[in-house]
Amino acid sequence: MIKKPLLLVVGIIAILIGLVWAGQGAGILPGSMMTGDPTWLVIGLILIVAGAVLGYLSTRGRSWHSQHGPPGQH
Repeated sequence: MIKKPLLLVVGIIAILIGLVWAGQGAGILPGSMMTGDPTWLVIGLILIVAGAVLGYLSTRGRSWHSQHGPPGQH
């Protein structure tokens, strides 16, 4: 099982990297081969959403586990 604080940290890092990549893809952050390339804008936005999902999952109670415990233990 993945620990919730780890999910939160990975989610925050993904959001920060996604912001940089989206900024470079949009041409806001110059100085890279990614600057002005719309592919990196899309990749950055996808990474931002993935990071937000990880952050959300890290704040929920038993987010992806059954409320009744492991299978076969009902």
